[in-house]
Order: sequence, then C-alpha cells, then structure tokens
Amino acid sequence: MWPLIDPRKGDFESDASSSQSRSLWSIAGGMLAEISLPKLIVAWFVLLGLPALLLGAMPIVASIWINATALTLVEFSYGLVPLLLLIALAAAALLGARRLFGLAERSFWSLNALAVQPAYALCREVLSQIAERVLPRDVTSTRRAKWRAITAILSGSIICLLSIGILLLVWPHVRFTVEFSALHQPIALAKAALANSVAIVAAYVAAAVLVWSVADATIPMACDLEHFAEAPPKERTWRVAHLSDIHVVGEKYGFRIESGRSGPRGNDRLIRVLQRLDDIQAEQPLHAILVTGDITDAGLATEWAEFFDALAQFPRVAERMLVIPGNHDINVVNRANPAQFDLPTSPNKKLRKLRVLSALNAVQGSRVHVLDRRTKRLGETLARALGPAMAGMVAFADTGRPRRYGALDDLWSNAFPMALPPDRDDGLGVILLNSNADTHFSFTNALGMISADEFSAAAAIMTQYPRAGWAVCIHHHVAEYPRPDVKLSERIGTALINGQWFVRRLQPFADRVVVMHGHRHVDWFGRCGAFPILSAPSAVMGGPDSSPTRFYVHTIAIGADGKIELLQPQPVVVEGPQV
Repeated sequence: MWPLIDPRKGDFESDASSSQSRSLWSIAGGMLAEISLPKLIVAWFVLLGLPALLLGAMPIVASIWINATALTLVEFSYGLVPLLLLIALAAAALLGARRLFGLAERSFWSLNALAVQPAYALCREVLSQIAERVLPRDVTSTRRAKWRAITAILSGSIICLLSIGILLLVWPHVRFTVEFSALHQPIALAKAALANSVAIVAAYVAAAVLVWSVADATIPMACDLEHFAEAPPKERTWRVAHLSDIHVVGEKYGFRIESGRSGPRGNDRLIRVLQRLDDIQAEQPLHAILVTGDITDAGLATEWAEFFDALAQFPRVAERMLVIPGNHDINVVNRANPAQFDLPTSPNKKLRKLRVLSALNAVQGSRVHVLDRRTKRLGETLARALGPAMAGMVAFADTGRPRRYGALDDLWSNAFPMALPPDRDDGLGVILLNSNADTHFSFTNALGMISADEFSAAAAIMTQYPRAGWAVCIHHHVAEYPRPDVKLSERIGTALINGQWFVRRLQPFADRVVVMHGHRHVDWFGRCGAFPILSAPSAVMGGPDSSPTRFYVHTIAIGADGKIELLQPQPVVVEGPQV
C-alpha cells in the first residue's frame, strides 16, 4: 500500500532545476532568493578580481624590481649588504620568473574565459536572434550566413567602443612605472594597480573583440550534412556507437536535474540501452562505443557506483566503451541547491575531478594513452600515468585535506587529451578531449572551453599518425546549429566559448577528422568548413519512461584518398518499459 502522495512519482521539488518544467527566469529567480552573498563576493574576487589585480600589479612590481636592482648596482661599492640584496633579487628573479609568468598567464585566460568571451557571445547572439526573427523562415542559408557575419562584426564594434570608453575614463589614474620609494604608500600603489587592471583588461577587450568578431564573421557557417558516402571496402570502415548524456542517478527512483518529472526516473532505461548495445556487439562487433560526456547527473559517488554496477552486467560493452567528462560530471556543485557556490579553494571540485579520473581509468585506462609533453608523442597508458599518483588520490578522497593534494595539481590537465591510437598507420583512432570550462557555480556550469595546451597536444597526436583518421570526441558543440528556433539561453548558457577558435585550428586536419559531441541532447549531422560533426541525442533523457529514445551507430570510412567519409547512420531505438 503506497501513500496518497506516491514518492516514486516525485513532486514539485523534483522539478526545482528542470529547464523542461521551469523557465530560465524562474530558475534564476529562485537562485537569487537563496544565493549566499558573502560567498558570491569571495568567488567573484577569486575568479575575476584577483586575476585582474595581478595583471595590473605586474608592471608596478616589475618597475620596482628594476629600480631596486639599478639602485643596488650603483651602491655596490658601499658594503656587503647591498651585494647580498642584489644576489637575493637575482635569485628571486631566476627562480620565480617562470612561476610568476605562469600565474599571470592563468590570470589572463581566467579573465578571458569568464568575462570577455561570454560578453561578446551574449551580444552576438542577441543580435542574431533579432535578425532571425526579422528574416523570413524560408530565407536561403547564404543570406542567413551573411546576416550572422554582420551581427558578429556589429557585436565586436559595440563592445570595442564600450571598452575604449572605459579605458579613457581610467587612463588619468594609470601608473605603469613607480619608484622604489613608492613602497611607503601602499594605498596609492593599490589604487594604481586597480587602475592598471581596468586599463589592461579594457585595452585587451577592445583589441581582442575586434579580432574575434572578424574571425567569427569569416568562419564557415555550420550546415546540415546533405549526403552520405557509398560503402567502400569493409577493411576501410569502422562501426562506432555514439551515446551521450546518460545522466546516471544515484537512487532507484531518482529524477534528473534538467528533466525532473518530465524525464525518466532511475536507471532502468540505461540498462535497456546497454542491453541493446550488448545485442549489437554480439551480432556485429563495434570498433568503439563512445559516450561524449555527462555520464552522471551531478558527479556524486553514488551515481558513479550505479554506473559501474550497470556496466558490470555487460562486459562486452565495457571492453569497447570510451568516455569523456561532461559538465554534470565536474561542474554541478549541489544538485539540491543550484544557488550554491563551490569556491576555487574548496576541495569538492578537486574531488569530483578525481572521481572522473578514477572512473576513466577503470573504463579505459589500459587502452588509451596520454601525450608525453616532453617529446610531443603518445606516451604511456592512462593507467600507468596515474600509477604514481594513485595513493595520493585515494588519500585525498578519504580525508579531503588540501595538503594531501600536493603533487596532484597538474594531474587533471596532463591527462587530456587521451587517445586510442589506430591499430595501423592508416586506421581510425579516437581522441578524447575535456571541454569543460573551470566554473564554480551551477548556473554557469554548462559553459565549455578548450585550452590552447590541450589542442596543441591533440594536434601533436594527429601529426604523429599523418595517414590515420580520427574521431575527435568533445562534450560541447563546436558550432551553433543552423536552426533559427534555438533558444537564446541554449546558445549562451551551453556554448563552447572559444568554439570558432577551435574550428579554425582544426581545419588543417579537416580531411581526416570527424567531431562527435553531445551536451545539447539533439541528434544533428552537419558540417563546419571541411569536417563533419555528429551530435548525439540522449539515449536516456529523450522523454518520460513510456516514450522511446534512440542512439546511433555510425560507420566511418577512410577513402582511397585518405579522407574521412560517413556512411548512412543506423538509428537504434530503445523502447520504454512494457506496461
């Protein structure tokens, strides 16, 4: 006998963060009512204020050091103390220069990722939405691309003018050089550093946004993939199952954050998906089963446990599966409270990353390799690379003490990209990227970014096998779909903020790559420039328990000319439970 309010069916609390049940404004309003203002201020300062101040302080620190060094050289003959001071300053410069430069560089890109790109993308997409509403729905793709280029240039010009205006306002207070004696006036130095910060950021934005807008306007617009190749010889084809966004929950009757009661409850549908994959694998083995992110719904230990319990039932599927992290695996701070911040100093973010690394190691650690940053070639397997750090990972997960993290600081960034190398020089390999921006707030957790270091590593891997084709797996969409009815919140809140940069950098490899992603829960097959893009729907979250969902098996071919080709994809329907 179940109670009057059946707990298995959930209630309005299950829809608290569901974008399918509540509007974006409703969710934002609820978050504002619960948000912690002190935590918001601290998070803003750590993520934006501190990097900006460091940028502004760098010229002042450099000028003081130069002046102090020059003064010491002049007074060199007056005693031993100045000589010792000179030696100390030289040692500090030699030993700390690299670390200081690295700190400044990270601060610069933190500002770029969190402020500059979102501002430009927001302005561009608002103007694009206005243009698309004015244009008739049957307008040609060429004209639509022209209008999108115009809105990109206009957006860049607007933000550039605003930045120049800010620069002119603070310019009278800017001080890039100061005397050594200025150390006796710390308040004045702090004001100068703040003015420098605003001036540097404003000048950068004014220049960079114009470059970005021109690059954005001139890049090829994504278009639908209109035809597929004929079947080449079988020895030149590879069958790949593409799944994404399975959002495993940690409870039998749990609901997903995004779908709430509009989606499936529990993990029964995932079991049916894995069963269909197992049947396909038994009939005609797959080259790989790719899951492009959002394995879990909130990165919780219980959700990872449910995932491995489900996967253990299908060993044939497990031995072909390759996964990458999504924003739900890393960036969801608290599934029960979307207004909660996770400060950069909190160990919880590191813990979620360690859970992901541990899971990736269990699924594919003995099959994928990581790049040796020294030789720029594929090195040891992920399992061997993580070997020396495993004891520290376990200790940190057990205690959460930052001092135990120590040597693990670079573990996450060095693990990506991972690659399953081709089994022959002209075969098909798989590159696994992490495209999640380093955010600490649930409302912005869906943004993506590919770092320059990670792309350079991926390019080095593809260069190592110049005759091979590559399935490049990324969680976020690299180009906006050519559909006029896409919501503004989806275009802004889920974007790969340097997507056009990624597309441009990938063009030299375009003949032999296919980009496969998830994140948007939409099945779309298209092309951006010269390379094809395959977007995967969610085989789990396509609707309530009673409705069918689907995923696709793609046949990737490499033609006689060495170019990647796609055959007609095979949809695989997963029926709901028989009632």
